[in-house]
Amino acid sequence: MTDRTLSARVLDGRAPAGTRPWWRWFKRAASLVFFAAVVALLGQYAQYIDWDDVLESLGSTPPMALFVAALLAAASHLLYSCFDLIGKRYTGHNLPTLTVMGVTFVSYAFNLCIGSLVGGVGFRYRLYTRLGLKGSVVTRIVSMSMLTNWLGYKLMAGIVFLLHPLALPPSWHLGNHALQWLGALLICTSLAYIGACVKWGGHSWTIRGHEVYLPPWRMAVLQMTISCVNWSLMAGVIFVLLGQRVPYTDVLTVLLIGAIAGVVAHVPAGLGVFEFVFVALLSRVVSEGTLIGALLGYRAIYYLAPLAFASVLYVAMEAHARKHTTHAPRDS
Repeated sequence: MTDRTLSARVLDGRAPAGTRPWWRWFKRAASLVFFAAVVALLGQYAQYIDWDDVLESLGSTPPMALFVAALLAAASHLLYSCFDLIGKRYTGHNLPTLTVMGVTFVSYAFNLCIGSLVGGVGFRYRLYTRLGLKGSVVTRIVSMSMLTNWLGYKLMAGIVFLLHPLALPPSWHLGNHALQWLGALLICTSLAYIGACVKWGGHSWTIRGHEVYLPPWRMAVLQMTISCVNWSLMAGVIFVLLGQRVPYTDVLTVLLIGAIAGVVAHVPAGLGVFEFVFVALLSRVVSEGTLIGALLGYRAIYYLAPLAFASVLYVAMEAHARKHTTHAPRDS
């Protein structure tokens, strides 16, 4: 490998190809472990799904509602697929835009069903490194994507919790104004983040060996905007499947509460936790059967259908990466 080639690969974030046999064997073993973990987690996820109830729920939903819900779900997944493009801008790597969107879509679909550690993080590391990016570059991409998601969550949750709080069940012991106080705090932290980006945006600091980066304020606003729209689209899917029986703002509020409850509970895809939050907060408005039916439809449209497509896409991307690696010329 010439000095010029090595310099170019470092600049665009690509790692030099390893030549040691033990490293190739280690990567193969790591791949087998990764695939085994994915299969095991998917099997665990499938056991939680009552497939008969899912099919019954879909069959009882009006076709037009299913169509609109599917469009909203597709728009949400397409928008989330753009999250890593912010990381592309941040790191300056040269992978094609559609490739980046494909990796993001696959990781998001698996993240929804088997958790962030393997889905959101593991798949990104697996695919991006197979595509030639260094681990340090992937770490910054993952960090930026996660930041984008939760920046929008904080702002959206802050707004709806403050301006449209729901009455929480007495058993939750949070008081009547707990959501409003939480909403005000979330809005303040969001504004503080934007203020920090206005003053120090575009700079990075190294703290205990970890890089802390503040994006320019325009990028931070873009992050918040696309994430807020994504959360809004997710709520729209459930709103449509509920037949618009519940006000949209109520659905959005409960979705945001259920999302953080699922993260705290560490249950794959928030199974059971997500449904419990909806039943606890909205069963006074619509029946439990209607809620469960809509949520089963939501899982089918927003989780299972994208997962099936992402699985096929992932196999294709692995095959393409393997073919590219096999036929790539060796550097001297």
